[in-house]
Amino acid sequence: MAKSSLLSGFFCFLFLFHCSVAYSGRQQQEQHGQRQQGECQLNNLNAQEPQHRIQAEAGVTEFWDYNDDQFQCAGVAACRRGFQGVMMSGCPETFQSSQQSEGGGGRREGEGQRFRDQHQKIRHFREGDVIAIPAGVAHWCYNDGDSELVFVTVEDLGNNQNQLDNNPRKFFLAGNPQQQGQGQQQQQREFHRREGREEHNFGNVFSGFDTEVLAEAFGVDRETARKLQGQDDNRGHIIRVEGDLQVLRPPRSREEQEQQERGSEYRANGLEETICSARLHENINDPSRADIFNPRAGRLTTVNGFNLPILNFLRLSAERGVLYRNALMAPLWKINAHAVLYATRGEAQVQIVDHRGQSVFNDRIREGQLVVIPQNYVVTKQAGNEGFDWVAFNTHENAMFSTLAGRTSALRAMPVDVLANAYQISRDEARRLKLSREETVLMESRSRSGRRDVA
Repeated sequence: MAKSSLLSGFFCFLFLFHCSVAYSGRQQQEQHGQRQQGECQLNNLNAQEPQHRIQAEAGVTEFWDYNDDQFQCAGVAACRRGFQGVMMSGCPETFQSSQQSEGGGGRREGEGQRFRDQHQKIRHFREGDVIAIPAGVAHWCYNDGDSELVFVTVEDLGNNQNQLDNNPRKFFLAGNPQQQGQGQQQQQREFHRREGREEHNFGNVFSGFDTEVLAEAFGVDRETARKLQGQDDNRGHIIRVEGDLQVLRPPRSREEQEQQERGSEYRANGLEETICSARLHENINDPSRADIFNPRAGRLTTVNGFNLPILNFLRLSAERGVLYRNALMAPLWKINAHAVLYATRGEAQVQIVDHRGQSVFNDRIREGQLVVIPQNYVVTKQAGNEGFDWVAFNTHENAMFSTLAGRTSALRAMPVDVLANAYQISRDEARRLKLSREETVLMESRSRSGRRDVA
């Protein structure tokens, strides 16, 4: 089914897979350190499912309650819901018609020439792509495939570009968002009630202007201006396109298609990475691009400020993990970032322990659920019988982690005598504790498979 949505937000980070848009934000320590250090007491975490659902003509969006303590303390709000256009203010319209078009209705009365379209760059995306969108930039997406398209999206509400509060907001350039449903409106009304503010209906940004002003500004008649306001548009925020969406797209060579399938490589030359032509996406679904791989346990692929440079500007990163049946991810903690983990397939037993050694989460997480892992909280995952896939969004452009077990762990780096004295064990026991695992992060389960890892 073909779908198109037209919206804009703050710093956006999208992960695509075929089968949700999740918005999250972070509070910068410089701006919100007092709340993070003083008020947040995350003694118990829960795997969250959406509380509100908004149905549109050609799709659905589901929202998590961003007033939940773990979302508030981590600066996170979440919701779940071809090719793409991102409209960068001031950038040239580099895609232009080479000949006059037969349609479009752009000819004014008395003119002899037909309308010639031109617009900014169109970018192709596919399953497994991570797409980065700068703050306040209008964008649209269109599904030109033959299956449903699912987005998981993250918004960074604590970035330097956001001069408001940490409540998620997005503005629409088309449609009538108040016709979508009542889910998000209820959240907004509750926020307004707590803040003592007046409630308003929700519409696109044109709906608040006088029709005459819009007609004058765009040089169109009043009927066209009225349609801009979407007052009679009941389709919601995801609409169905009748026929094919006609846009300007240069033909792709076989080499270009193969390069996209492999994933594009970053080549900095000082010109290609300007804001207008910056590369906005990186695919992390291809197994051959894994950064960590164990043939008996799974793989982990990351996208960060090194392989997608625009993330240095957005200050976000992401990872995609795959654990095979019963495989284990070593206990680790993020040194410099919170993580928002979203399960995309299967289920896993996940344990999270805080800095005091208290278990704050010990439960199974399954496909479609989301959990927040705060900075410096230690987490481990063990996949179920069907394996476990996830995507995690990190609140730092180059998120780093440290492991407790395995070949590159903190314990592996310590002398045997230090371990023996610290844990009151013999030197032989300390040696086994230190050296028994040769894997780094992803490990085969010995208790369930009975096999010894050598990868």
